[in-house]
Amino acid sequence: MTRDRQRLVEGAIALILFGLTIPAANWLIGNAGAVCVPNGPCLVPVWPGIMAPSGVLMVGLALVLRDIVQRRLGALAGLAAIAAGTLISAWLAPPSIVIASATAFLLSELADFAVYTPLQRRRFLTAVFASGIAGLVVDSIVFLQLAFGSLDFLAGQIIGKAWMVLIALPLMYLLRRRDERLGLAAA
Repeated sequence: MTRDRQRLVEGAIALILFGLTIPAANWLIGNAGAVCVPNGPCLVPVWPGIMAPSGVLMVGLALVLRDIVQRRLGALAGLAAIAAGTLISAWLAPPSIVIASATAFLLSELADFAVYTPLQRRRFLTAVFASGIAGLVVDSIVFLQLAFGSLDFLAGQIIGKAWMVLIALPLMYLLRRRDERLGLAAA
């Protein structure tokens, strides 16, 4: 497979997985967790004594996958993925959280994009980490405030999403090393 084709295939896979995180997060928050709060989210433990809405795991993963989409397919594809993801989020979210879901998704992914873009060519791992942190903080604050009118689960939201970013960093390191070895330049 040629380098350009490999980059495009990997970008398409990341884009599909990115799109799938949105319905998965929306489904998880209402259906899966260690406990489901009446008229509230289903929760999972993210740290001893700290719970978070279960969708946090997918949101953290989405932030990293969007970075890969941009690395493989370019900044315009990254922005198009954000736009499409926002529409998917609004379309699939339960009515009670549709505004919160779409708004948090849009703003967090744009924050991720704004931090990732200037850093990614020279400091890829720093870009993935810093943009993920920026995105997850924005997502957590906006989503919780709009969906529940409360920041009660803020610590859990941030910790749960940060776990996914941290788990992805060794994989991003391996991706960067492989890119260097194979001469797969970022888009």
